[in-house]
Amino acid sequence: MVDLEKAPPARSPEGEPVPRADGEGCLVVAVRLPVRIVALVLVLPVRMAWDALVVAGRFLRDTVLRPVGRALAWLGRALFVWPLVGLWRYVVVPVAKGVGWLGKVLLVVPAVWVYRWVLTPVGRALAWCCAGVGAVLTALGRGLYAGLAWLARYLVVVPAGWLYAWVLTPIGHLLAWCGRGLARCGRGVHWCLNKVVTGIGAVLYWTLRILLVLPALAVWRWVLAPVGRALAVVGRELLDALGHAWRIAGHLSRAVGRALAALFRWTVAEPARWVYRSVLTPVGHAVRDTVLRPLAEAARAAGRAGRQALRSARLSVRQARADLRRTLFGEPERTPSVDRREPSGAKARTLGSSTTALTKD
Repeated sequence: MVDLEKAPPARSPEGEPVPRADGEGCLVVAVRLPVRIVALVLVLPVRMAWDALVVAGRFLRDTVLRPVGRALAWLGRALFVWPLVGLWRYVVVPVAKGVGWLGKVLLVVPAVWVYRWVLTPVGRALAWCCAGVGAVLTALGRGLYAGLAWLARYLVVVPAGWLYAWVLTPIGHLLAWCGRGLARCGRGVHWCLNKVVTGIGAVLYWTLRILLVLPALAVWRWVLAPVGRALAVVGRELLDALGHAWRIAGHLSRAVGRALAALFRWTVAEPARWVYRSVLTPVGHAVRDTVLRPLAEAARAAGRAGRQALRSARLSVRQARADLRRTLFGEPERTPSVDRREPSGAKARTLGSSTTALTKD
């Protein structure tokens, strides 16, 4: 059983109580026991009903659902899987192999022949022609590129270099000097704006800190945090109480279940087993020895007699049919049997010489 009471608080060597590590006070300890008793009273019926449902569900699963599931699985295999497997194995696969063979004979082999003896020679001839045309075009392109490069050098590059050296460079130096002066003016303006923005930001920061942050921090520290701690303690105690109650209810439910099982065993199962062992088994053995075995022996003897009679009748009919055929058509001609294992060649001569030697002796 689970202990519902807490251990006494630890004390220091001077006799003063030591504060608990988890911060629990005397009020929490005093409220814990009634809460757990009430939780046990409320949880016990629920736990017993849950255990009863679990036992009923397991019995239903083992006796009804599992056999029905196996039967449905076998029926599904018999109705769907096996026909589909047979259709695939004996219809689809042979038809696919036949279609593949026809495709190979009618499409692949002609296509390979056309590629090897028609397209390959034509492609090689076209490649040779294209190589010749490419060589001619390459020579023309190189000459045209050399002419255009000479024209571009003396019509574009040389004038552009002169323009860059004697026009654009002085203008760029002038613009750079002007830009440096403007940059110095901009740095002064930036310093002034930085100071103004820093002052405005400091004023806004302290205003927001005093009007919003400090009151919110005070509310969090002196209102929300204590209320949260209290709610956490209450929630933890409720969860602990429910856990203890659930475990105790499980022990009680298990004890009740064992008592009911023992009652069922001693009132139903044991008498039924005694009746089966002491009454039904001897009666069944007596019926088997006095009635069933003689009937089985008689049935086997009758079967043997019937089979012997049928065998005799079959032999008689066969003999009568042979006599009738012999009377109507006479005796059939018998062909002499030929020994297919007769030796030939050197083996025959060796066998003949050995026979002659034996005769002379």
